[in-house]
Amino acid sequence: MAALRAEKAKLLGFADFGSYALADQMAKTPDSVRRFIADLVPPASMKAGEEASEIQAEIDQTGQSFPLEPWDWQYYSARVKDKKYAVNDARLREYLEFENVLQNGLFYAATELYGISFKERKDLPVYASSVRVFEVFDTDGAVLGLVYLDCFIRAGKQGGAWSGNLVKGSKLLARRPVVFSIANFPAPASGQKALLSFTDVTTLFHEFGHALHLLFSENTYPSLSSIDTARDWVEFPSQFNEHWALEPKVLRNYATHFETGEPIPSDLVDTFRKSQSWDKGYWLSEYLAASALDQQWHSISADNPPRDTNQFEIVALRDTHTDFRRVPPRYHSTYFAHIWSNGYAANYYAYPWTALLADDAYAWFSEHGGLTRANGERFRKLILAKARAEDYDVLFRQFYGKDPDAGPMFERLGLRKP
Repeated sequence: MAALRAEKAKLLGFADFGSYALADQMAKTPDSVRRFIADLVPPASMKAGEEASEIQAEIDQTGQSFPLEPWDWQYYSARVKDKKYAVNDARLREYLEFENVLQNGLFYAATELYGISFKERKDLPVYASSVRVFEVFDTDGAVLGLVYLDCFIRAGKQGGAWSGNLVKGSKLLARRPVVFSIANFPAPASGQKALLSFTDVTTLFHEFGHALHLLFSENTYPSLSSIDTARDWVEFPSQFNEHWALEPKVLRNYATHFETGEPIPSDLVDTFRKSQSWDKGYWLSEYLAASALDQQWHSISADNPPRDTNQFEIVALRDTHTDFRRVPPRYHSTYFAHIWSNGYAANYYAYPWTALLADDAYAWFSEHGGLTRANGERFRKLILAKARAEDYDVLFRQFYGKDPDAGPMFERLGLRKP
């Protein structure tokens, strides 16, 4: 597959498939991606090493004597996190009731930022009884579109979370967007309330970031809708929207006890916030390793493709300094479905790349007054509404005032330069 892609790129006049695939992305060239990965490898490796030392100490304290290996990480990392931060997930869930999160968290943040409002429509057809439909209105009362929320597990439903269009908005065709957001939260028992984990809450905010991107697109042509942007841009609005789940003003508005209505205790919030940087060295390291592997596979020559898949991977990780001993790539070559069959060929770096953009954008908001209509309008007009109207780096500089930088990402992940 890699050889055929290299041949295709050569026929189209590109040096390799990576150059072909990145030509219309924000990064534009494989060299930009390689520099991005290389700049993050040392701090990610250092933090992963520090985490490994704490995990090894936990193993030693159990009275067992063996060196930490990749297959030990998840279990013993969870033990360290429990001891270090004592985050009580069951207690946290009591303050994350679905309807509260939806109405007083997700919709509240969108209204505060963009001035939009929501009305549930129970007269419209749905494809499952648990699906809900909301009509979305702009600041002037005009209808922006519809959002279908399909949030709970049911028999036969595909796992995961994703968003997209049932109908693409188009000025040319005078169509308003009809958008769906899918998740798979545990369904509550009959008569009971749905209590979420904070991972569920983050997923809800993430997917709704995609929905907002689709609703606000102002392009004329359906083929240029917001969801059809570059891989290293499309996850930017969704990851940015995740930040509002922990914004103090938003959190206070939705995180109340499902029975008593009491606000979430500040000590529980503080402990949870501190726990968020744990394991981020591992998270970033495995992403960087997989991203580097992807780039290496798509930089091969059509005239001299590799013959041994496993040996190629060993050399690729070694040459990019992403052969972290305790942190393997998220996916090895032989089951890296994202790059072989799911459309991410030479684009897997997009996940940490867009996380950096999202962290920069949230830092800009924090420095300019936070959750305000003026800030939301700026983000809507310069980022969400534009889709593919201009080069992505131009759009970002117009909003951020400068090129992307890793400072806010370092702060969120608890990284520091070696």
